[in-house]
Amino acid sequence: MGAAMRRIQAGNALSAFGLGFTVPYLYVYVAQVRDLGAGTAGAVLAVFAMAALVALPFTGRVIDRRGPLPVVVGGAALAAVGALGMGVAASVPAAVLSAALLGAGTAVMQPALATMIVWCSEPSTRTRAFATQFFLQNLGLGIGGLIGGQIVDVSRPGSFTLLFGIEAAMFLVLAAVAGTVRLPRTSAASLPKEMGARAGGGGLRALLGHRAMVQLCVLGFVLFFACYGQFESGLAAYGTEAAGIDPSTLGVALAANTAVIVVAQFVVLRLVERRRRSRVVASVGLIWALAWVIAGYAGLGHGSQTMATAAFISTYALFGLGESMLSPTVAPLVADLAPDEMVGQYNAAFALVKQLALALGPAVGGPMGAALHGPYIVTFVLFSLGVSVLALRLGRRLTPVQDQPSLAYTSRVVAVHKPEAVTASY
Repeated sequence: MGAAMRRIQAGNALSAFGLGFTVPYLYVYVAQVRDLGAGTAGAVLAVFAMAALVALPFTGRVIDRRGPLPVVVGGAALAAVGALGMGVAASVPAAVLSAALLGAGTAVMQPALATMIVWCSEPSTRTRAFATQFFLQNLGLGIGGLIGGQIVDVSRPGSFTLLFGIEAAMFLVLAAVAGTVRLPRTSAASLPKEMGARAGGGGLRALLGHRAMVQLCVLGFVLFFACYGQFESGLAAYGTEAAGIDPSTLGVALAANTAVIVVAQFVVLRLVERRRRSRVVASVGLIWALAWVIAGYAGLGHGSQTMATAAFISTYALFGLGESMLSPTVAPLVADLAPDEMVGQYNAAFALVKQLALALGPAVGGPMGAALHGPYIVTFVLFSLGVSVLALRLGRRLTPVQDQPSLAYTSRVVAVHKPEAVTASY
């Protein structure tokens, strides 16, 4: 990686580290530590998600017109203010406002950071760059969660204030590190005039008219709905209600998920970067279908409690394996589909789809996982198989190089050496 990419990845890892400090404890903090009640805690989590949905539709156009750097710095500053406000929030309005600032700030940083990675990478290095980003994000979240768990104390509100203060500091570090990055270009204004016009007006219409991108967004929604949208809601409810899993085991399962990602990411990368992206994503659907079947055994089988616990942890581990296969395929594909003048809008659109899935996933999966155990498993086995079908259909709309970028590198080598051979023959 070049110096710019190293700084982007370092700042991204530090912000994930800060988020890991607070996200697992946000509900407990609002409901119990600040004694604002479960209803307020639920509202805070909902506002956190809704703020992202409100901010993201405008983010892509700003990125394409002004460049990603101001958006990253502004989003990090906004998130830092939200984190500091949450750390001292003692009333419902203060908690809700802080959650809105924190949610909006963290949301707009996602497509901006993705665009910075696109601008600082070549197609030949983009797959590895996004895999590295995903690896560092999970490593930061995992380490942050582990350290935060040693600091928090429900009987001491000051311990949570410290956590949110550390989170705010990490966002400010991200802003400072990002501010030192020298991007290859500064804004969409540096593009030809007609490109700048396209980035401004008609951008959404152009995106919706791009059939491959629309299909990728549909695929992305199903991916995030069937996996990330269930981790801390439906799957957790199913594990405790149907499988009788001890709540503390949920932490072990999430740790297993993160451990698989951290250990397997670069091993998996070597296996997938020279294969068709559509087939890699289709394989993820099959792996996740197996994961849901194993979860079904944990809750609906008749084995021992030890076997059910092992099966449940294995479910999270298999999800992690699938995630490590997605990181070098889906995000780079969004960048490869985007016209140069609309990279920010494409990244923001995909981030919006992800956020919608993360908002609807718990709303649908939570009640099902708690009460409709059999239908819940069947539903998400079918969703996972749907991932495979959608991925293969998307593959038919991609060019050979979009589906398998390594073809471009092979053809480039042939193109370079062929003239030398011809010259020698003469």
